[in-house]
Amino acid sequence: MTALPAPGRGVRDLAGAFDVYLVDQFGVLHDGSAAFPGAAEALTRLKATGGRIVVLSNSGRPARFNAARLADLGFDPASFDAVVTSGDAALALMLGPDAPVAAGGGRRCLTISGSGDRNLAEALHWGEASTGAEADVVIIAGSRGDVVPLETYAALLGDAARRGVPCLCTNPDRLMLTPTGLAFGAGRIAALYAELGGPVTWIGKPHAAIYRLALAGVAADARVVCIGDSVEHDVAGARGIGAAAALVCTGVSAGLGPADLAAEFARYRAVPDVVLPAFRW
Repeated sequence: MTALPAPGRGVRDLAGAFDVYLVDQFGVLHDGSAAFPGAAEALTRLKATGGRIVVLSNSGRPARFNAARLADLGFDPASFDAVVTSGDAALALMLGPDAPVAAGGGRRCLTISGSGDRNLAEALHWGEASTGAEADVVIIAGSRGDVVPLETYAALLGDAARRGVPCLCTNPDRLMLTPTGLAFGAGRIAALYAELGGPVTWIGKPHAAIYRLALAGVAADARVVCIGDSVEHDVAGARGIGAAAALVCTGVSAGLGPADLAAEFARYRAVPDVVLPAFRW
């Protein structure tokens, strides 16, 4: 069995030890509907100890939407320096020299999201497709896995996958928090697309592009810690960039016991430096 790191008391254990704190939002700071008890205070107190705080999220929506949501949930905008999302990383990739799909007009894009928004497709001037049969490109940015079965997504996407239509997954999370518990996330839908034979470009934690964006301008020798609730995304992503990692046992890790955590660490070959009960001071 993989050895477990020593448990920590709270965010105070990390204070002052790092130059940059990359903090996940969903499952760490809030559950999508409300802030977790003590999370807003902890973020404010952590910021007061020095260091740069970046809220780093596998959200397919741009930073401005997520910053506004944090404010609505009671987080002081002064308690973090920036918000960086996988949607931001996707747009940066698509506008750069290594874009996996050519931007510009003339393409019809099928966007899968939880809220119906088409932010990335609109920024790239792509028209709208309503089915996989019509699509020239697919974006998977969110999920309605709490109310829409996976089979519905398979039927919607099957034609595009079989034709080899390129897909951008801007939220690799395979699980998501909902008011009724955990449900499959955008990452599971993208994995299904790949299973059906479609090519997928993954953008977001644990993949490198989002970290490059979040750490742009940061000194190479800066001490960085990633704080999140997912071993697959937050801990493995931290290890991939050589950063420290703190796992918070809320969100997708809520209720996991020592044996469950050890299994997760072994599965993803990623062990955090510390395990915290919650994002509280």
